[in-house]
Order: sequence, then C-alpha cells, then structure tokens
Amino acid sequence: MSGLIDFQPQRAYNHGMTMKQISTILLILALLPTVARAQDATEIRRLFEGGKNQQAVQALTGEAAPSAIFVAALAQEKLGDKDKAKEIYQHLVDLQESDAWHFVGASGQQLLDSDITNERDARRAQDTALQMATKATEVSPDLVEAHYQLGLVMARREDWNAAATAFDKASTLNPAYAYAHYYGGMSHYRAGRPDRMAIHFEAFLKLAPDAPERPEVTQIMRTVRGR
Repeated sequence: MSGLIDFQPQRAYNHGMTMKQISTILLILALLPTVARAQDATEIRRLFEGGKNQQAVQALTGEAAPSAIFVAALAQEKLGDKDKAKEIYQHLVDLQESDAWHFVGASGQQLLDSDITNERDARRAQDTALQMATKATEVSPDLVEAHYQLGLVMARREDWNAAATAFDKASTLNPAYAYAHYYGGMSHYRAGRPDRMAIHFEAFLKLAPDAPERPEVTQIMRTVRGR
C-alpha cells in the first residue's frame, strides 16, 4: 500500500534476509517509541533547567514518559498555576499502584495542597506527601525522581538533613540531574554543611548555566567562601 510500511517477516525472508536480520529490524521498530519518549523527556528537562518553564509545559505530548510529565508539572508549578500542575501530576497518579510513578504523582499533588494558610490542613497534606514519596522510593529504590520528590517534601518540612540525604541519593543515581544538585546544595547550606553545599552548587552551575537560580547560587558561594 502506498505511503504505509508493509513489513512482513515471511516476505522479507523470501527476499534474502536472514531471520536474525528480521529480528533485529523488528526490535528496532519496537524500540522507536521508547527512544522518542526518552528524547522528549531530555528536551523538557533541558528547557526546565534553562528557566523556560512555559516551553517545557508546551513540549509535553500525550505519549510523554513519566519523567517528562514530572518535570512538566514542576515547570507548571513554577509558572504559578498549581491547579494545572495538579492536572499534570494526575497523569502519574492514573498509573497502576505497582508503579512508583503513581506515588510520585500523588506526593506532588499533596505537596501542592500543603501550600495553604491553614496549618492543620497543611501539615496533614505534608504527611500524606511524605508517605507517598517514601512509598515511591520503596517500590523503586533506583528511581531518581522518587528520591527527588522525597527531598522536596523534606525541604517543605524544613527537615534539612533528611532533604539533603534524599537529594544526595537522587544526584548519585543521576549525576546529570541539575536540580537535584541545586536543592541538595540548598539543603546542605541550611544544614550547616558548606563543604557538601559547594560540591552540589558547582555541579549545578556546570549542568545548568542558564538556570534562573544561578545568581542566587553564585552569591551564596561567594558569601560562604568569604567567611
């Protein structure tokens, strides 16, 4: 049929292709959507790390990887629209409970709900966000974003030692995750560990030279080193 890929293993075999070659082609075709989703996730994170939050949200597609959805929700939150951020997180919540991303999304929503003036309700939302983030790390110990989300929850609770530990884990799992270094540096700074802060901040400045937090990080580094 004109304009369509008509790939039939038997026909290819009859034209001189070996079964090994056919299997390789089928594998490549099967992996193409996964590769595309990974590329989309990388691009959205690049936009986010450059402070281009609106573009990061707009780059989100219907077939986006969970990691891309997560970053898009963070970008939407930075734009000040928490309701839309919660809608984006819902795509993760809709995943099965056997998937750690389900709990990452639920934690993200609850953390947004904790940003209210009613102290009792805020604490309840924070507690739920903590439970969900902790569950995510248990379901998938090697998921960078699970530890990153746990760090965000701990930072909101101003438990700087626990936040630093979570961001340390996230940046260890993926040393190229710029904002794990940023929040890791901030957490160590608040916890009174300037040596660890400096390591994270230096990595952040290299990984995200156009990040809007760059002036803040540079100023903190100068202040600490000037003591």
